[in-house]
Amino acid sequence: MSTPFNHTVSAAGPACGFTFTGRSNLTGEVGLHSDAPLIIALHGGTYSSEYFDIAGHSLLDNAAVRGIPVIALDRPNYVGSSPLATEGSIIEANAEVLGAAIGSIWDELGGDSAGIVLVAHSIGGAAATIIASTPQTWPLLGLATSGCLVRVPAESAGAWAALPDIPMIDLPVPLKDQLMFGPVETYDDAMPAASYPSNTLVPKAELLDITGGWIARRAETTAKVAVPVHHRQAEFDHLWVTDQGEVNEYRAGFTSAPSIDAQLQLGAGHCIDFHLPSDEFQNSQLDFAQRCLSEGLTR
Repeated sequence: MSTPFNHTVSAAGPACGFTFTGRSNLTGEVGLHSDAPLIIALHGGTYSSEYFDIAGHSLLDNAAVRGIPVIALDRPNYVGSSPLATEGSIIEANAEVLGAAIGSIWDELGGDSAGIVLVAHSIGGAAATIIASTPQTWPLLGLATSGCLVRVPAESAGAWAALPDIPMIDLPVPLKDQLMFGPVETYDDAMPAASYPSNTLVPKAELLDITGGWIARRAETTAKVAVPVHHRQAEFDHLWVTDQGEVNEYRAGFTSAPSIDAQLQLGAGHCIDFHLPSDEFQNSQLDFAQRCLSEGLTR
């Protein structure tokens, strides 16, 4: 069971005065301790932090069973988190304020934990990769991403650009279901409706950036990540050009990472967490997080 999370950054820096909402599995039974990393989870576009806490598909629940603390944050411009505007890359701006916010959370809550593993999806995965490529004031142990790759289908960037010229987009549910889910046999009868509580507005700037600027900066960014990396790309991801060759190219970009486990996740669409392999997928992320802790203690 999750609990609401709320944190306001008071320290000087790019996130000073920002408030971040979200949810966590921190309870009397799950706390920060030296035998588990702290996971910070970052959602993708059109979803809130509730993405990681849908009943039967909850990373927070699976982590709680294993005694691993998770804080899932609402990124800037989502739910109750502070708004963020920039003339440049909105994903880079996200990474800057989120990196500072995670440092503030670490200073307040870090306690006996040895460090942090980032678990992030789609646009959140791009932001997390930028965070991991940049020196931080807090101990980063590893990076686990899904739903971001090398290139998008040729028609995608034009489709996002053709959306109404307004700051926040409410993506129609039928279109969203088509984009985020694989074939009907890849998810249970409760889906996609069970995922709807996590649906929310998305900044149009994010949709343009992930299909443009992020792709241009991807190789330069991944080359600077110097922690272990875990990546899964859904077999039926309609938002990215997806096959084993694309995954291999993405993997090859992490030239400074001490290890990278990048694979296709069979039997799932873009939002792997909402498909039948969700437990397998999330437990592989949690196994990775625990390995990062063990490897970090020996480095």
